[in-house]
Order: sequence, then C-alpha cells, then structure tokens
Amino acid sequence: MVTISEERRGTRLTPSRLSPRDVLRVGGAGLRSRPLRVFLSALGIAIGIAAMLGVVGISTSSQEDLNRQLSALGTNLLTVSPGNTMFGEGSHLPTESESMIGQIGPVTSVTATGATSAKVYRNDHIPESQSGGISVQAARLNLLKDVGATVVSGTWLNAATHRYPAVVLGSRTADRLGVAQAGPEQRVWLGGQWFTVVGVLAPAPLAPELDTSALVGWPVAEERLDFDGYPTTVYTRAEEEHVVEVRDVLAASANPEHPDEVDVSRPSDVLAAKQATDATLNALLLGLGGVALLVGGVGVANTMVISVLERRAEIGLRRSLGATRGQIRLQFLAESQLLSALGGIGGVVLGIGVTIAYATSQGWPSIIPAWAMVGGVVATLIIGGIAGFYPAVRAARMPPTEALATP
Repeated sequence: MVTISEERRGTRLTPSRLSPRDVLRVGGAGLRSRPLRVFLSALGIAIGIAAMLGVVGISTSSQEDLNRQLSALGTNLLTVSPGNTMFGEGSHLPTESESMIGQIGPVTSVTATGATSAKVYRNDHIPESQSGGISVQAARLNLLKDVGATVVSGTWLNAATHRYPAVVLGSRTADRLGVAQAGPEQRVWLGGQWFTVVGVLAPAPLAPELDTSALVGWPVAEERLDFDGYPTTVYTRAEEEHVVEVRDVLAASANPEHPDEVDVSRPSDVLAAKQATDATLNALLLGLGGVALLVGGVGVANTMVISVLERRAEIGLRRSLGATRGQIRLQFLAESQLLSALGGIGGVVLGIGVTIAYATSQGWPSIIPAWAMVGGVVATLIIGGIAGFYPAVRAARMPPTEALATP
C-alpha cells in the first residue's frame, strides 16, 4: 500500500516510492486474483515461443546430425558418370576411366559400378514387367569402403564370391523383394537364373542409388549377364584439401576425348542442398510461430484492458491514498511483464521438451542454441511491454473521483 510521508521541510508532502520488491508484489497480486484468465493469456504466449524455439531447435539438431554424418562419411567423395553427347544421345565412360582417374596425384582411391540390363525378382513366377524399378549393377570389391556404406546382414562380396552367382541387396531393394536377412537359403531370380543373397546393405547417404540396386561381382556380370564392362558411376576419394582441384580435372581424366560428355558431382553437396531446402520450410514455420506470438500478445493486451476496467475502484482508492500516475502505470506494466514472462518461460520449457522428444525419436543429437532460449524470453518481455502500455496509461489517467464513483 502506498503511504504518504511528511517531510519536516515546511508542509510539503511527497509520495513514497515503490521499491522493485513492491512493484513485483502489487503486480503479482493482480495476476493471482484471476488465475484462469492469466493461464489462458500466458498459454497464447507460450505456444508462440514454443513453436519458434522448436523450429530453431529441430533445425539445429538436424544440421548437427548432418554434420556428424558428413564427418563420419567424409566430404571428399566425388562421382563421375556419363552424360550426353552433343546430339543428346547417351554416352558412356571408357573402360580405362578408373585407371586414368587413379593416376591423379591427390586421388586416394577409385571404385565403380556398372549398370546391366538384367532384372531381379523374388522368384521365377513374377511377370517380367514387375521389376519394381530395381537395377542390377556390377560392383568392384572396394565399393563398400569407398562410398561409406555398411552391411546390416551377411557380408559384402569378396574374392571368392564375386565370380559366382552371389548378390548383395540395397536397403530398399531388400524391402521390395521381401528379403529380411542374407543367408544360403535366401535366393532371388536375377537375369534368368538364381543368385544367392550374401548380404544386405544399410542405407547409403552418399550413394543413395545403391539403395535401389542389386549388386553382383564384376566378373560374373560379364560372364552371365552380358555386361559390356563400361562403368556407369566411378566413385573417387581425394585428399580433403585438394578436392576442388581434383574435381576440376576429373572429366578430362575420365574421358580425355570427350570431357564434355562427363558429369562430375559431389554427393555431400546434395545433402547440403537438401538441408538448404529444409531451411525454407523452417522459415515458414518461424513465421507461423511469430503469428502465434502476436496472437498471444493481443491476448495479454485484452487481459490487461479488462483488468483495468474491472479494477477502477481499486485504482481510485490507490490514487486517493497518494499513489501517483507513474506508480499506477508502473503497477499495470509490471502485471503485463509478469504475465508475458510466465508465458515466455513456459514456452521455452515446452519448446525444449518438443525439440528433445523429436530429436530423440529421429536419433539426432538434441541441440538448442542459447541465443534462442534467451531471445524467446526477451521477445515475450518486449511483447508484454507493448501489450501493457495502453492499459497502463489508461489506468494512470483515471481521475480518483471518477474511478471511486464507478460501481
């Protein structure tokens, strides 16, 4: 309660000042008198902050997961594939392209796959037209290591199996063919003959084309599947600091006669581009979070205006007891700030929970930038200040007699 202290210097009276503790006490008292309304108004703020924090946190967690994948898989993988001739017809790489690329100084390893015309089916009773979009490719023995892929069941091709009808299935190929795991009893109908499934691959982030492939040894593809021996994709690893230089000379090295008919790409750039595409969606979600925060601010303003109208008698009594307009204004601004702070803190907690839950479900690390959490609380305080300004000024301008006379 505001009291009036009398100074001994003449008869001048000065109003007592509200300490920060008094401001919090009178502001909190106004909120405690209307708990349900306060909860609903704070909820609007919390939803907006949680939405924005969740978007930032999930995006950051996804980026961190991508960075970890690239660190594990390496960003020094380059792929070479045939393009088109000047007449728009399909081209092919020379059979010597692997050895020629291997002569580039900074290149550390070279491997390749070659597309065949064979089709693969679960058994020999399935119509030829129902191939499921699965390609059969000849593969070098060092393919798995160079592209950073792993086997989840069985083994990769080796010197003993790559000359015989043995096949390793990509992750999606295994699903489409209904092969859960590799083994001697697992066979597929490939190129008009039975091949034993010796391995199943995990998804390959840097070589997603392998996920929908059935991979056989290079020699058996030439002997039994009429493979022409031309590599379709050459995978090249180079020293990290020389990747750009190697990329510039790969086309000419792979096909010296027609370097313009060679396509060179860097798989890690594709993953980075995907991340950039996701950023567009994140911007949209941030905008929706901003709208929710604005709606929450309107709710705070509405709550404060109604509070002023309901408490005119209290305002008149305080003014008649000596409270200044500034103190009344400060009281309602404090209420607005406290209300917004409650919503902001609740929103930060909710946003952290959503981020952790989603990141955990995706197997990502949970990363929430500190600036986002601090910024969320600061944003709510700004919203609270703006939303409470008009009601606070209106309350301060009420004449004591008029306020007391209002029923």
